[in-house]
Order: sequence, then C-alpha cells, then structure tokens
Amino acid sequence: MNSAASTAKRIVIFASGAGSNAQKIIDHFRDSDISVQMIVCNKPQAGVLSIAEREGIPTLLIEKERFFRGDAYVPVFRDMSIDLIVLAGFLWKIPQALIDAFPRKIINIHPALLPKYGGKGMYGAFVHEAVIAAGEVQSGITIHYVDEHYDHGDIVFQTACPVVEGDTPEILAKRIHELEHAHYPRVIEELLTTKR
Repeated sequence: MNSAASTAKRIVIFASGAGSNAQKIIDHFRDSDISVQMIVCNKPQAGVLSIAEREGIPTLLIEKERFFRGDAYVPVFRDMSIDLIVLAGFLWKIPQALIDAFPRKIINIHPALLPKYGGKGMYGAFVHEAVIAAGEVQSGITIHYVDEHYDHGDIVFQTACPVVEGDTPEILAKRIHELEHAHYPRVIEELLTTKR
C-alpha cells in the first residue's frame, strides 16, 4: 500500500474547449498509478466539463481576476500535491505565479512545429491556416514546458506529418489531432515515470 502510494502520480488538466485531448489522457491513465485529479477550465460551457462530469473527475472553473491578478490558484494545486499540470487546449496564458510554483511541471501541446507558428493568437485553425498559406510541406505537434512566453519553453517532444496539396485547415487539423491523441498521453507518462 505504501509503495503504491509513493509511486502514484497526480496530474491536473487545464482545458478550454471540447476536451478531446483530455479524454485521451483520462482513457490512457484509467487503470494506472497516474491519476487525473482535476479538470481546470475557464469557460463555463466548454465540452471538457461534460467529460469531467461523466468521468467523475472534480472540476475547477477559474476566474480571470484571481488567475491573473490574485494567487493564480496556487494554494489549490499545492494542497493537491500535483506532479504535473497538463495544458490541453487551454487558451489563457499561464501567470508567472503558477510557473514559479511549479517549475518544469507545466507542459503544453501546440499544433505546429515550434518555434514556427507559435505565439499569441496562434492556436487551432489560425495555426493551420498560417501553415497552409506559407506553403509548408509539413506540420506537426510540439510538446513543451511552459515558461513566461507563449509557446516558448524547452521542447520535450516533436513529431511531424505531411501537409498535402489541397489540404484545408480542417483536413490538416484532423491529421494534427491524430498526432496529439497518439503522443500526448505517452509523453506525459514518460515525464512522470522517468528521471529528466
């Protein structure tokens, strides 16, 4: 019992949208010693909240003033003894207070090969539109640690996929989502079970 408790890892997922990545992460860790402790969301109507309810995972609907100009909910996460904060389609910038409280314990997934096509306003379809407009022959995903700049922290993992002639942002998004769903849970597991 004690050895199992000592190896158990606890993650919190931050998401703003439908939650497809959150669902894949929940599924991946369903019968493991890595558990999703909470879903944190900034949008009351986000689909990810329905996933959390269905899965019986507690939720925290965060408020902008406290997140950016208050304590950034740091005491909440400290009390939970979190090992990793996982951003899965979370559209607010992470405040410095939270980064300082969890150094190299916050990761994000970005739907392009950083450092290209990152930064403020570069998310979702905006990224895919820019990749196609630039005539890129490949795109992909980047999983990286979060620092004080958008899409900037040290890269943990990247993988690419082709951009095919005739691709629309929607078609490319589907290809990128497949990469996200295949790799994000595995990379999270590696970060939590190997020394880095």
